[in-house]
Amino acid sequence: MKIIVDAMGGDNAPQSTVEGSVLAARELGVEIVLVGQEKAILSCLEKVKSDDVAGKIEVVNAPEVIDMCDSPMSVTKEKKDSSLGVALRLLGEGKGDAMVSGGNTGAVLVGSTMYVKRIRGIRRAALAPILPTDKGGALLIDCGANVECTPEYLLQFAYMGSFYCQKQMKIASPRIGLINNGAEESKGTPMIKETYGLLKQAGEAGRLNFVGNIEGRDVPFGMADVILCDGFTGNVLLKTYEGVGLYFVGELKKIFFKNLGTKLAALLVKNGLGALKKKMDYKEVGGAPLLGIAKPVIKAHGSSDPRAFKSAIRQAVQYAESGIIQDITENIEHMTVSAPGKN
Repeated sequence: MKIIVDAMGGDNAPQSTVEGSVLAARELGVEIVLVGQEKAILSCLEKVKSDDVAGKIEVVNAPEVIDMCDSPMSVTKEKKDSSLGVALRLLGEGKGDAMVSGGNTGAVLVGSTMYVKRIRGIRRAALAPILPTDKGGALLIDCGANVECTPEYLLQFAYMGSFYCQKQMKIASPRIGLINNGAEESKGTPMIKETYGLLKQAGEAGRLNFVGNIEGRDVPFGMADVILCDGFTGNVLLKTYEGVGLYFVGELKKIFFKNLGTKLAALLVKNGLGALKKKMDYKEVGGAPLLGIAKPVIKAHGSSDPRAFKSAIRQAVQYAESGIIQDITENIEHMTVSAPGKN
């Protein structure tokens, strides 16, 4: 298994990406292709003492770097020789089994679509992170790749999310919930109502386990395994989720460190709090798959530390081995609403 890494992508690159890649090569036994500014990468490799995995790590020079403030289109135009652009071209050419980047999300989406291509018949690719719930976790699709969606896009997202949950999360019959402003079938915009109809038909045909509309407050309680929505709604939901989580942790710290009595109480629940923190920690998950692309692409969190980046590489390995892309390809006929060939 060979994983291509955008070594310059992310807030802490290239140090964290290189160190995380070394950990992955050492602990997962995978081959790594580090793409980026060669001198900087070699310097980082020397710092982390990577001699024991030197045979598993290849460095490919790419002189340019796409910053977070750069236009997404820069990956195919003025910065096509960036670490991200070169990494995606290598993946598209079959020089690796998957690609991981913690860089500019828009550029990852554009570059993946242009260089690696979408699965034939898939209208749009979608970002799908895992949200922690009291049932373990739920896949949120889309979380920002497509601000506006058609019912067909959402139908395809539902199928892709279902296949991902089956193979990656080991859920036999993933429950699909459509985010709406009420649980009733009559609620929502015309687009949401049409989407509901398509999902209902797929459910009646036995192809999807559609459980109906769900509200934002239902998400933390595991009311669905696939949380389906357009990218605008999904991004708001994701950022609210993250913000409330940080607020909750901050308030707990204030309570437990208020006085000696509360500090003693904190000791009694230390293990439980540690388990909660781990459950909420993005570093354990690694990143979000870009579903709908013809080869596995994982978007790591921009602020990933080495452990988080290693987790993203592990996720890429699992995705590449899962057969999810094949499942999507074989079921395109059930996922198409408009005339074949329309993109």
